[in-house]
Amino acid sequence: MSNAAIMIHPDAYDTQGRRLMGRQSAGESFLRGLLRHADVDRFHFWNATRQPAAELEQMVARIEPPPRPVRWLATRPELADPGVAFLPGAGFGKEPWLRRSVGARRYGLCGVTHTTATHRIMDSFAELVAGPVEPWDALICTSTAVRQSTEHQFELVRQDLRERLGATRFATPLVTTIPLGVHAADFAPRPEARKSWRERLGIPEDALAAFSMGRLSASSKMNPAPAALALEQAAQRTGARLCWIVAGWSETEAMAERLHALTRALCPSVTYIPVDGRPPDVRFSIWSAGDIFISLSDNIQETFGLTPVEAMAAGLPVVVSDWNGYRDTVRHGVDGFRIPTSAPRPGLGRDVAFQYAAERLTYDAYIAVTTQVTAVDPALTVSALTRLILDPQLRRRMGEAGRKRAAEVFDWSVVIPQYQALWAEQTARRLAAIEAGGPVLGPADDPARPDPFTLFAGYPTRTLRPDHRLAIAPGLSWSGARARLSHDLAAMMSGFLPTLEEAEQVFEALSRVGHASVRDIVAPFGPRASVVERGLTWMLKFEVLSLLGQQELPRQADTAD
Repeated sequence: MSNAAIMIHPDAYDTQGRRLMGRQSAGESFLRGLLRHADVDRFHFWNATRQPAAELEQMVARIEPPPRPVRWLATRPELADPGVAFLPGAGFGKEPWLRRSVGARRYGLCGVTHTTATHRIMDSFAELVAGPVEPWDALICTSTAVRQSTEHQFELVRQDLRERLGATRFATPLVTTIPLGVHAADFAPRPEARKSWRERLGIPEDALAAFSMGRLSASSKMNPAPAALALEQAAQRTGARLCWIVAGWSETEAMAERLHALTRALCPSVTYIPVDGRPPDVRFSIWSAGDIFISLSDNIQETFGLTPVEAMAAGLPVVVSDWNGYRDTVRHGVDGFRIPTSAPRPGLGRDVAFQYAAERLTYDAYIAVTTQVTAVDPALTVSALTRLILDPQLRRRMGEAGRKRAAEVFDWSVVIPQYQALWAEQTARRLAAIEAGGPVLGPADDPARPDPFTLFAGYPTRTLRPDHRLAIAPGLSWSGARARLSHDLAAMMSGFLPTLEEAEQVFEALSRVGHASVRDIVAPFGPRASVVERGLTWMLKFEVLSLLGQQELPRQADTAD
């Protein structure tokens, strides 16, 4: 099976922060799934941060100790082996341009969708059409709905380029659909966990518990009002002793408390039980306390929705909105019920799009507008809940069907091979392009971010040429030179300058020969020659070196009296 270098960044995989996001839960789950189920002889991890690899190793080991050797990569040329770089997001950003600096045929890029409604991701989709994306690059869409929206945006950009610039050729990655996965065994119903949680939460033996899990935000996640109203009506209609466990979290305690209070007020006949759902011992065990899972997603930030699959793995019948990714995971009438949703017809949001593009609407406000006009059928929601409350056999049958589906379709042991098959296809496409020959775009700079010393070459009086000759500043010893170069004002941006050891090598070489050309000075430094050459003007700046034969001041332009 094929392999890939996995870009490692804590923001994509670490679930220990206070602001836990769905993409981080998904990322952590993916990384654990890869380490458990990938058919590889070693793992390739790409350190895409400025953090020491040791810190990232600790994070990975906390998620899942690697069962096979790990190779840490730090530079893009290293990505040529294994030949695919996996990015834990939908936006390739500048990566296609950065890849061009080492050659576009060296490796493929593979991304995966999470939220696609942010400015950054929308802009990056436009870049995927117009930028240096290759046929051996791939974008994984986690659901049919998000694939449709992604391909629609690609076509809008292509249409604009055709009409405005007469473009006929477009770059588009290979787009495919692969679901997110779960570790089904982590959510398996356990009688002891059920007993423990229900005692802890004060849920009577004869009570039924509806259950919800996830981040709490009416604007940017899910408006809880439809679920609260439906549970209230179902409780009144059935006379059942109904509880609602809401395992969630917000950015602040105050925000969480306010949303809990607003929601509780809409379902007074239901015992409302808030729980912080972030701790791992809660996230994976509390599902056993529930009897029915409910999630009426209504927000365009959702693209797949892991919690219904986790609920299915936990053996819970589900009541969900018929909304984007939920449509791919829950079989209506088999694993639970998908409740029809309604939204405004296309064309009625152009003013919203304009306000968002003009940054008069924030991201939260933009998606809040859409969620406020997305309706989940109230009567059918109440009907579904009522049927499940009154029919324990139906609950058991649907729960078992969902548990089996989660294990057979969405467990990472099934999903990871799909990733590897895609990476193999990317590699085959890339190698076929190499074999076929044809025009090759060699290493090149991003035209939007060119070399500053090229872009601004007209700014200085001169640029230091290879034939310019340098000498040590008169009367200076290395100890004096070192003091100058070590000064705080000289040591700024030291990561882009020669090291003090390299500067000393230059100093000693010039001490022996008196003066030398730039070409001869940097020749001994091999792959570091360009950095040392750049640093020669740094040494000129702080009067460690002097430039020979260039003492004449620039001629002043004549001015009229």
